[in-house]
Formats: sequence, C-alpha cells, structure tokens
Amino acid sequence: MRKEQVRKNPRETSLTPKQDDNTSKSLELSEGQLEAHFRRLNLAHTRRIYKDVADRAEKEGWSYRDFLALLLAEEVARRKQTRLQRCTRSAHFPFFKTIEEFDFALQSTLRESVIGSCLGLDFVTEGRSLILHGKTGRGKTHLAVAIGYRAIQNGFETLFTTAAELIEDLSNASKRGNLQESLTTYTHPHVLVIDEVGYLTYGPDAANVLFHVVNDRHLRKRPMIFTTNKPMNDWGKVLHDEDMAAAILDRVLERGRFIHLDGPSGRTRHLNPEETLPENTKRLRIPRGPEQRWEGPRNFGATQPSKTSSGTSLERADPKTPICTCKRGGRFCQRLHFGRTALD
Repeated sequence: MRKEQVRKNPRETSLTPKQDDNTSKSLELSEGQLEAHFRRLNLAHTRRIYKDVADRAEKEGWSYRDFLALLLAEEVARRKQTRLQRCTRSAHFPFFKTIEEFDFALQSTLRESVIGSCLGLDFVTEGRSLILHGKTGRGKTHLAVAIGYRAIQNGFETLFTTAAELIEDLSNASKRGNLQESLTTYTHPHVLVIDEVGYLTYGPDAANVLFHVVNDRHLRKRPMIFTTNKPMNDWGKVLHDEDMAAAILDRVLERGRFIHLDGPSGRTRHLNPEETLPENTKRLRIPRGPEQRWEGPRNFGATQPSKTSSGTSLERADPKTPICTCKRGGRFCQRLHFGRTALD
C-alpha cells in the first residue's frame, strides 16, 4: 500500500514561527524600531500609550488579543475625536450649541420629534433641507448649528455661512470671472448652513449667485439649512428677483421642510417688561399745563426761562436752541419749530 503524503497548508506554514534559538532574537525590536513602525503606520496615539498599556497587560495577565484590542480601540477613539475637532473648526460656527441645549418648552408649535428627524443619517444621505423661520432671538441659528454639528458627529462635513457673506463672495468671484471655482466652497460640504436670509440688503445679482449654489446642491442631493426672519413670499423682494426666488424655494422644499419658531426671545426673556429698554432711552414725562405752550419765534434766544405748571424751570443750555413745550403725544417733542405753531 502506498503511504498517503499529507501536504501542509503553505499559509499555515508561513504563519508558524520556527522554533529555534534565533526566533526570540528576531522578534525583539528595539524601542527605536517600534517608534519607526508606529510613525510609518501613522499610529501616533498608539505610539504614545503602548508602553503604559503593555505594563498594565503584564500586571493583569492580559492575552495578546486583549492587548491588541485595547490599543486599536484607543487609536480609533482618538482619531474620531481629532476628526470631530477638526471638522468643527472648519465648519466656522459662530458659536457652539447642541440640540440638548435647546429649550423646546418655549415653542408652542415646534416639537422635539420634528427636529429629531433631522439628526439622523437620513437627513444627509437623502438630501433633505430646512428653512427655519421666526423673529429674532427665537433660536433659529441655535438649531441650525446643532443640526450641523450632529451631521459632523455622524461622519459628514458641515459649512456655516451667512447669506450676506455667501452672496458677496460669489458676486465678487463672478466679477473676477472665477465663479465656478468659488462655488466649490459652498457645494462641496455635505451640509451647508446659510444664516440670516433677509436680514441685510444684497446686491442686484443676489438671486443669481444663490441659485447656482442651491441648484448644484439640489442636483447632488446635498442638504441645506436656511434661517430667515422673512416669510417665503418676501424672498423675491429680498433677492431682487421674484422668479428666481421661487425657483430657489422650489428646489429647497422639494425634499425640505419649512419650520416656524415662535415664543419669546431667548436673549431678553430674563428681563422684566419695564427693563426691555435701557433707562437712558426713556423720555421725561411732565404733566400738561395751561402754561406749556410755544411762545413763537419772538422769544428765540431769550434769556428768561420757561416754566411748567408745576413750577419746574426749563432753562436753555444754548440760547440758539429754543425749548419746545408743545407736548406732542404727551411728551416734549424736542423739535426746532422756527416760527411754526405747536399744532403744525
């Protein structure tokens, strides 16, 4: 009978170290060689912590698998943290806010579940968009920043800009003839936040340059977040082109949503009603009396002080500035009449 020859798996043969005296010596690497390998593989964090982890593994009797698993987990966690910090800086947020800091109790119509649908991966992968509308101080920018930051946490890139900055940048680029190159800044990020639409006055080509951004991102299914204090019917006036504004909104809302924010202003809700204006903006109220009337131009520059019914003297600091006591609307009107009567 012929003896069957058992062939060894070459892969197993290559992975099995030779048991000789030179094996341990060949596996021993100097500290400098380990440092070089870590640098070659870009394992910066592992290079810093491997000694401490190795000492702990020896004391606690870890297996090789546990030792390697901890090193890899630490490296992945550090890279994730570094990426999060880098992307947050490059997003150019005006401030840092999270969705947990937003007070939904101040909103009468907006519910947390509505915003919750914008915090997942589908918001970016499906190219959804948002228009956050409301008066100043209602938390529109807070929500936009929070949603943009959550997209970064989910592994995407976000860019924050104001409508004025975007329009001015692209308008200048169009005049220089390099509009297409400048568009990449606003079309490349996964999520684009355009803040304060309608707050400032824009140039005549505002609708044109904004349409380039919106149309490109709409075709590539990349989400956009707008904040505005203007209703959608006023966007045509804001952008100086009714038809182009309608085309922009049509693309944004095809896969987007319009959300209205109400409630009190988050900036001044801590103030009492009497404290909403500084003290120096309140005018002095003096009771109306029969003697409180403007004597006409004949007393222009006179040295005699005027008196109210309560006897309060109102002396002129400058003889060229007459004091008016016509009490328009129950207040001293503080106008220079120059011959006109108190009823003009």
